[in-house]
Amino acid sequence: MLYSDTRDSSRQVSFRTAVMEGMSHKTGGLYMPVTIPQLSKSLVYRNPVPSFRDIAFETAKLYIEDEIPEGDLMEIIVDAYPFAAPVAPIDRTTYVLELFHGPTCAFKDFGARFMARVMAFFNRDENDPLHILVATSGDTGSAVGSAFHGVPGIDVTILYPTGRISPLQEKQLSTFDENVRALAVSGSFDDCQKLVKTAFTDESLREKLRLSSANSINISRLLPQSFYYIHGALLVHQRSWHDNKIDQPSLIVTVPSGNFGNLTSGLLAKKMGAPIRGFIAATNSNHTIPDWLSSGQYEARPSVATLSNAMDVGAPSNYERIAAMYTVEEARRIMAGYWLDDDGTMEAIRSCYDRTGYIIDPHGAVGWKAWTDTRDGAMSRLLAGFSVPEGMPGLSGGRDIAPEWAADCSAKKCIGMILETAHPAKFGDTVKKAIGREPSIPERLEKVLALPDRSVKMDADYTAFREWLLETL
Repeated sequence: MLYSDTRDSSRQVSFRTAVMEGMSHKTGGLYMPVTIPQLSKSLVYRNPVPSFRDIAFETAKLYIEDEIPEGDLMEIIVDAYPFAAPVAPIDRTTYVLELFHGPTCAFKDFGARFMARVMAFFNRDENDPLHILVATSGDTGSAVGSAFHGVPGIDVTILYPTGRISPLQEKQLSTFDENVRALAVSGSFDDCQKLVKTAFTDESLREKLRLSSANSINISRLLPQSFYYIHGALLVHQRSWHDNKIDQPSLIVTVPSGNFGNLTSGLLAKKMGAPIRGFIAATNSNHTIPDWLSSGQYEARPSVATLSNAMDVGAPSNYERIAAMYTVEEARRIMAGYWLDDDGTMEAIRSCYDRTGYIIDPHGAVGWKAWTDTRDGAMSRLLAGFSVPEGMPGLSGGRDIAPEWAADCSAKKCIGMILETAHPAKFGDTVKKAIGREPSIPERLEKVLALPDRSVKMDADYTAFREWLLETL
């Protein structure tokens, strides 16, 4: 399997090179598989549904081929996933894919743990250390730090926007030691991401340091996230008839999105043959992608702070991958865009709890609201010619650009799978304000609260960042 540069398709590299480089240092582009492999029918139609690890192994083999022997790959899968992603039905046509059962209670654990073990495998014969640079808007950094902590031959530097993540998220980021360090950057996530991307294209720096990325810009973090889309979709289809008696339902996956790596993984899963009809790209007031779907024009912008901070991204890196896979016209046929402001997010946490008893985090709440609005009339109104006024939250677009599955939803033939990307305890204050009670906190999160802060303060200045890297690493 070869991987091409999104900015120069003639540049094609091996899986190992794509993983260890992180992104193309020649162009600043991202790596994508040249061809999308297909899942075997025996896997998709197996009854009962294969285990999460089996799906992970069979899917990973297609992308890695002979670059990692099958025995070593199975060891990587087993070690990476002592947990899975269960599906929780919360009403007759709605399922929540719970992605918070890993060590840092966020969906980033699925990609980070696989990536760490793959990188360690490829790095084992190297003499010089590999330096991972990662920008985070919330959960990525802690998942990457946890996944790489104590891994020999690899150092990790996490950049996060100070004051723009929840207190518990900051505790998870700022308390690492040994080979993992955290920089508290005065600025936004976009500032952090710009520092990382600039470092990757700094040839003189790369001559001194072996650099790679652990953001979703790294293909080895993106690909394993497709595992839970495939597994979740198969689980939902297996039980759907018993829940709602809908014959051949259209499964719509609602993805709370910031840097849009998670949604890109879902698009890959669909292309591979996962039984997914379409997607709702759900986000907060940083609605760059819904606006692109609506207008056809991509316009990056400065990010704004919201209650769903992991989605506070104004210039999502993975737009580049989505645009490499689809034209805007093709993307519109598959996905709908939706955005929600903070008031709507608080109301969504309340309404989900009141209607179903399920406690959802602010990111999943955006997904809940997007799905329930879509199935409860918003898509029908869109098809009838009524669109959301410009600048107002809701389902983006108009009748002429509605997705190909829109009529299915109007006919009540859709079922929904919402991605719950983080445990609600990571946003306990927000959840308590919404529903009047705090969510229970897992023991693995509670232990973090007693650890000391070891983060380093940093301005959003590349010269200062570069000097710090050279002095420290």
